[in-house]
Amino acid sequence: MIHRYELLLALAVALFALGLLGVVIRRNLLVVVMSLELMLNAVILSFVAAAAHTQTLHGVAMTFFIYVAATCEIALAMALLVLLVHRRGTLDVEDARVTGPGDR
Repeated sequence: MIHRYELLLALAVALFALGLLGVVIRRNLLVVVMSLELMLNAVILSFVAAAAHTQTLHGVAMTFFIYVAATCEIALAMALLVLLVHRRGTLDVEDARVTGPGDR
């Protein structure tokens, strides 16, 4: 019989793999950022599963700090994406490459 801890870890691995696939395959920067967030949520799920398995609050505390960092990260990423759309007019990864200072 599969235990809850093993099931949660398997789900975390599947979510992480799906996020990694999105980062590697997709060309839209917004989708890449969303895939990175999916990978981060997989890591958070593994921390919560470990905390539930060990009956401690260390994983829950770590989850809180990861959510705080993720909130800051997504705010900066969205601001950069808006700036990129304003300057380049696209979110395509190939068109977003900067070749030098002042490159538009």
